[in-house]
Amino acid sequence: MAMSGVENLARVPELKKKLLWTFALLAVYRIGIHIPIPGVDSAALAEFFANAQNTLFGIFDMFSGGGLSNMSIFALGIMPYISASIILQLLTVVSPELKRLQKEEGEAGRKKITQYTRYGTVLITVVQGFAIAAGLESAASPTGAPMVLIPGLGFKLMTVLTLTAGTIFLMWLGEQITEKGIGNGISMIIYAGIVAGLPSATINTVRLMTMGEITLFVLLFIGVFMVATLAFIVFMERGQRRIPIHYAKRQMGRKMFGGQTTHLPLKINTAGVIPPIFASSILMFPATLAQFSSVQWLQDISSFLSPDSIIYNLMFIGIIIFFCYFYTAIMFDPKGIAENIQKQGGFIPGIRPGARTREYIDKVLARITLWGAFYVSAVCVLPMVLISNFGVPFYFGGTSLLIVVGVAMDFMGRIESYLISRQYEGLLGKAGKGR
Repeated sequence: MAMSGVENLARVPELKKKLLWTFALLAVYRIGIHIPIPGVDSAALAEFFANAQNTLFGIFDMFSGGGLSNMSIFALGIMPYISASIILQLLTVVSPELKRLQKEEGEAGRKKITQYTRYGTVLITVVQGFAIAAGLESAASPTGAPMVLIPGLGFKLMTVLTLTAGTIFLMWLGEQITEKGIGNGISMIIYAGIVAGLPSATINTVRLMTMGEITLFVLLFIGVFMVATLAFIVFMERGQRRIPIHYAKRQMGRKMFGGQTTHLPLKINTAGVIPPIFASSILMFPATLAQFSSVQWLQDISSFLSPDSIIYNLMFIGIIIFFCYFYTAIMFDPKGIAENIQKQGGFIPGIRPGARTREYIDKVLARITLWGAFYVSAVCVLPMVLISNFGVPFYFGGTSLLIVVGVAMDFMGRIESYLISRQYEGLLGKAGKGR
């Protein structure tokens, strides 16, 4: 009997255990968000972030799950790890040694690259932690209250150690979710942070309407726009280009094999939510440091990179398009797929096996990746431009919606695949016992 629905989760102890692990580790993450760094005036910090919701601090706070506005031990979130991953993946293209580790060494090579990523995460976290500590000492609330109660070298060292330890612990949590839970741990942590902020953002939006800062018409328009954006995201995330593959008949002994037709599915958005996360990480790092500094030319950079500026959005679109192609090239290997199709006696109608098949797959993938990059750029930029003009929190932006929908669909897909695989294994077991 086919297993489907939520009631089947209890019938698979392994899946139930994985889900419990996932929720327990995410709960630990949410508890840590509310543990503040010692020495920071929480009242002055709250005043500062009340005026910084629709700035880069608002975006950074969204990705850190509210950790930055609380100045908690997880204030930097998982973004240093993502930045280190970007650097390692870019270096893989230009470094023969890293490329060899990734392609030839297999599991041992991937472990080595993961180790390098961890070292890079620590280095980036130390730099960002020191910049935040120095920025907090020089910053003040709108009323003039200092952020730091007792500034000095001791506060800087304590802040750097605390933020570094918090980010390393978050990195470990993400790895544990990936290994023992369901889904990609890093994506799940970002997803949990965004979803946790949705209730307060909704309440804040309703409060703005009651105060007259947002009209009912604008609120209804934003609601309809969000629903339409969600439907569009789901439609595009499920979109595929199916390349037909025919397998020739071949006889082995007395049995005939092959003669069937299948397809190679190519997703429109092969890179998923990685490009907007990478793009946000790259743009947030220099702009956040600039906003914490009092140097004039750094302040000019910060104003140029404000989320509602044309320069910011053009750079955002350019980086998204780059990482859509870059990450797709890493995740998808047309040459290997073409060789596997040829080894199994398959061919694409009208295309010669081998090099021609690889070229054809690469050409089709390049075309749909371009449309996928345009789709991701439009979802991330257009809602941000419209909503920032209405003064609505960034939780309703396109990037957050894309991450929430993409991670949720991936999470449900993994659960469904797990259920199907366990059902298939059970059927094989019964068949074996019968024989």
